[in-house]
Amino acid sequence: MKKYLSFVLIAAVAALGASHAGAAENTSSAPAVQTPEAHHAWVMHFDGNWLVKEGLPEKAMLISLQGLANRTAPRLYIIHPKDYQWEITEPLYEFYERKHGVEFTPIANANDALTQFARYAKGYVVWDTQVEPSLNVAFTIAGLEDAVVVSEALIPLAEQHGLKKIDDLRGRYAGQTDAQIYQDAYNHYWARCTKDAVMLMGGHRGGIRMPGMADWGVRQKMFFEDLSADPKDAAELALERKILSELKPGSTVFGWHPYGKDTEEQHTTLLSSYGLKMEGLHNLPNLSFNCQFTFTPGFKFTNNNNVPLDAKLTAKPKVYLAFVQSDSIGIGVWTKPGRGKLPFAWQVTMNWTKFSPAALEYFHESATPNDYFIGGLSGPGYMYPNHIPADRFPGLMAEARKLMAQLDEHVMEIMDNSAADGNLGNADLTKATVDAYYKAFPDVIGFINGYGPARTRDLRDTRPMISYEYYINPKRPREEVAADLNEMIALNTKRPYFLLVHVRESNDVNSLIEVTKQLDGPTEIVPLDVFLKLAASNKTYTTRYQDPNEPKHFKGF
Repeated sequence: MKKYLSFVLIAAVAALGASHAGAAENTSSAPAVQTPEAHHAWVMHFDGNWLVKEGLPEKAMLISLQGLANRTAPRLYIIHPKDYQWEITEPLYEFYERKHGVEFTPIANANDALTQFARYAKGYVVWDTQVEPSLNVAFTIAGLEDAVVVSEALIPLAEQHGLKKIDDLRGRYAGQTDAQIYQDAYNHYWARCTKDAVMLMGGHRGGIRMPGMADWGVRQKMFFEDLSADPKDAAELALERKILSELKPGSTVFGWHPYGKDTEEQHTTLLSSYGLKMEGLHNLPNLSFNCQFTFTPGFKFTNNNNVPLDAKLTAKPKVYLAFVQSDSIGIGVWTKPGRGKLPFAWQVTMNWTKFSPAALEYFHESATPNDYFIGGLSGPGYMYPNHIPADRFPGLMAEARKLMAQLDEHVMEIMDNSAADGNLGNADLTKATVDAYYKAFPDVIGFINGYGPARTRDLRDTRPMISYEYYINPKRPREEVAADLNEMIALNTKRPYFLLVHVRESNDVNSLIEVTKQLDGPTEIVPLDVFLKLAASNKTYTTRYQDPNEPKHFKGF
C-alpha cells in the first residue's frame, strides 16, 4: 500500500481580532494570507486507539471541533504517538514553538476541549455507529452547519457545553447501500460545498477508522465520501464520476481511497482522467492548523545541489547507484536514526508550499548535506500522467514548474501505475507522455520514473529519463536485498551501469548501509543529481517507452 501523499495549506499565523472576520467565509483550498505574529494556541495528545467501538467517537468529535476552532485562527494542534504514520507531529509542534513563537497550553481531555472551543460550534450532529458512511455525511454537515460530530454516547457531553442538536443520522440510512447514502448526501449538501476540493475520506474501514484529515475538510466545507472507483461497484463509480466532473478544473482530491473497496491504482487513474490532483492520506493531521502559517521571514529554499546545473560529468566503467525515498518525506524515515549517512533523494509533495509551508521549512532546516529534494509525484500533486487529458497537462505542469523553482528542485519524479497492481505490472510511460514532460520541463536536469521497477528510458540533449531498476521492500531481509542487487549487477555487464533504487517508506537507513557494504564492485553510491549527470555522459541504456501492444489500463479502465 503506497502512501503519497500529500498535504495542504498556505498562509501566515492568523492574527486575532477583527482581521479574522472575513476568514470564515473563505472555503477555497488556499486560505487567505494573514499577518504573522506570535500567537497562543492549545495542544492535545492523542493515543493510538482508533477503534470504532472505543477511541474513534471521541477523536472524531475532537477533530471536527478542531476544524471549527481553527477556521479563523490556529487555535488547536494535535500531537500523535511516535508510531503514528505521520511521525512529524511532535517535531513540527516544537518547530512552531521555536520558529513561530507559538505558545501552547495543554488540553487534557475532551471535556476541557469543549470548554475551550465549544463557542466555535453552533451545535452537534449525531452519526450512526452502525452505518459506516454516516460518519462522512456527519463531517459534511459539520462543515456546513458549524457542528461537532458526536456518537450517541457523546450527546450528553455536547449538551453539557450548551450545544443543541442540528441533525441526527441514527436510523436514517439503515439498510441502504453506500451509493444510496452518498446520493442522498449529494442531493442535500453538495450544492453548498466547496467545488475546488473534495474529501475522499477512505483509508481504514470496518472496525478501525482514521479520519485524521477531517479537520481540514470541515474547515473548508468539503463534501466527504468514500465512493469506490472499482467498476464492479457501478452505482458508486457513477456517482464518483459525477462529483469529480463537477469540481473546478485543477481541483484537489484530499484524503485517500477506501481500503477493501477499490485500489489506489483505480482511484488515481480515475481522478487523473479528470485532470485532478490527489493529496493524502486520510490520516494526515492538523491541516486546519498548518494552513495558517507561512515561511519564516527571510527563509528561502536552498537545495543541496551537488554539482552545478550545467555541469558535464564523465561516467567511469563502474556501477553507479542512487537511492530515492518516495511516498512523501512526511511518512518516511526522516526522524529515524541514520539519515545523512548515505546520499538520499527525497520526493517532496510540492503543494506543501501552499498548504503546509511550516512543515516544508522544517524538513529543509533539518536536512543534512546528503539529503537532496526532488519534485513529484508526476506534477503538482499525485497523478497518473498517461491519463491526464492533453488539454489539462500543460497548465498542471506549469504549476509544478513554478513550485519546483520555488523549492530549488531540479529533478521531476514520475509515476503511473494505471496498468500495474501495487508494485507489480507495467509502470511505463507512453512516448506521448515522455514527449510532454520533456516539453513542459526544459530546465530540469532529468526525470526518474516508476515505483516498482519500470523500463521507460530516454536521453534528450543532456537530460536523461531513468526508471527504477529495483524496489526495496522494508520487510525483505537485508542479505536478500544485497543478493538481489548483486544479481542485477552481474546480469547487466555493460559499464557504466546506472542502477536507480527506490527505497520504500519505513526502510531503515542504517540497514541500507549494511547492504551497500555487501555489493560487488566496482560500485559507487552517488547523489541523484550526480547520477543523472553521469547517465547523460554515456548512454549504455536503451531508449524505451510503453509498448503499444502491452496493457495500457488497469483492469476495468
